[in-house]
Amino acid sequence: MRISDFQKEFQVNFNDQALLKQAFIHSSYANEHQYKNIQDNERLEFLGDAVLELSVSKYIYTEYIAMPEGEMTRLRAALVCEPSLAKIAKEIGFGNYIILGKGEDRSGGRQRISILADVFEAFLGALYIDQGLNAVDRFLMKYMFPRIKNGAYSHAMDYKSKLQEILQQHIRATATYRDLSKSGPAHNRTFTVGVYIKKDLLATGQGKSKKIAEQNAAEQALDRIIVKNGNISFNRLNS
Repeated sequence: MRISDFQKEFQVNFNDQALLKQAFIHSSYANEHQYKNIQDNERLEFLGDAVLELSVSKYIYTEYIAMPEGEMTRLRAALVCEPSLAKIAKEIGFGNYIILGKGEDRSGGRQRISILADVFEAFLGALYIDQGLNAVDRFLMKYMFPRIKNGAYSHAMDYKSKLQEILQQHIRATATYRDLSKSGPAHNRTFTVGVYIKKDLLATGQGKSKKIAEQNAAEQALDRIIVKNGNISFNRLNS
């Protein structure tokens, strides 16, 4: 592993460079060189898993002040799951630095999801030991958290939470939902719900349940919102 190249590329400077190297040593390499008593990255991965969850939890709690606990849990799970971590590790080039055994390397280990995710966590564990949680936060702020803003985890965030986040961020307002009407027989009802800021109607939505109608209303409200230069405005409400 070219430690100097890694530190230059990712703009990190380890006090203990042996610790940085250990974060990228896969067990296959350690097993092939048992006579050297080399430590692999599995213990660092264990620590990094906990550090990652704490840093992500803190970020979500701070940035999404209107997001309910259930939504925060879903978003965190989407961020810290193995495929997500592997994708980030692959995109930023961690695979180039992994130290693998010859057999694992020949079989495509540098592209293996489990190995990429593990090395990402191991690196965070090593960074935490070397420089503390703030350094981990800064690294994730650069390489992980912007992906939330770019919509990479939109599948884990519902429309109501997203709407509430935008309103809180820009105008410190809270969206409320009101039942407007229901139609159809009891076994096949259609609900119409309006989403409001105080007395102002933002949008309406329909669905076979109130929850679905509320989500559809929030989606329609999001389509109306225009954010420009830090200011928020709304497209004309369709009649």
